[in-house]
Amino acid sequence: MARAKSSTAVTDEAATASTQAPDLGGRTWASVLEQSVREDIINGKLPAGSKLRLKELAERYQAGVIPLREALSRLCTTGFVLAIDQKGFRVAPLSAEELLDITRVRQQIDTSALRDAIESRNVGWEAEVVAAHHRLTRIPMVLRGNDGALNPEWEEAHAVFHEVLVSGCSSAWLRRFSIVLRDQTARYRFLSLAVPKASRTRDVASEHQAIVNAIVARNAREACRLLADHFQATTDLVLKYQAQQKTKTAAGRKAVVAKELAT
Repeated sequence: MARAKSSTAVTDEAATASTQAPDLGGRTWASVLEQSVREDIINGKLPAGSKLRLKELAERYQAGVIPLREALSRLCTTGFVLAIDQKGFRVAPLSAEELLDITRVRQQIDTSALRDAIESRNVGWEAEVVAAHHRLTRIPMVLRGNDGALNPEWEEAHAVFHEVLVSGCSSAWLRRFSIVLRDQTARYRFLSLAVPKASRTRDVASEHQAIVNAIVARNAREACRLLADHFQATTDLVLKYQAQQKTKTAAGRKAVVAKELAT
């Protein structure tokens, strides 16, 4: 009679088997999990500053601890997750200071790349910009009936659009830095949707259209100005939301103190 495997052996075997995802084009589970965790951080499903417990994540994503730990370690290198000595992992916090810093650097990097791309007068690149923009206009930005949640399909098309904007740049390093910075601003952009619609006077679609028009006209100066303003508009909305949250928190604390004093 065959002996039953010990629980430790089963766990180790499951963890090892979970490191590969042959049904996903040979990608490792660590790569799949890295993308899943990243998306949940961007959409606020894993709140900023929250602790990432491996056991809970293993149940959430139906995965082994080994590939999860590898995925979180990778996210540490991109700034989405922090590794705390002897305390595991935590979602990186959000701050106004970091957002302002990222925005300033992104404005510098992406406008430099865009200017280089426009001045190259590459007709093929211009066509790619128009095509990426056309696809973006056909996808709704938010999901109906889902509390205004950002549409994952739009998010993907938006990332492609901004990647194409700098893809015509001759500098590989500028293109790489652009991608890193865009990833970091993704979860801040999600917060901009939390601002009440009545307070949002912004027309994102028109901003994109204006940038494309300037590119087609080969007006590098105007295109770069519009792109920088586009980034700043998102930052301003997020800062507004964060200020509103601080005000609500302060008001709540004052109410608690007043109630305690009254009793």
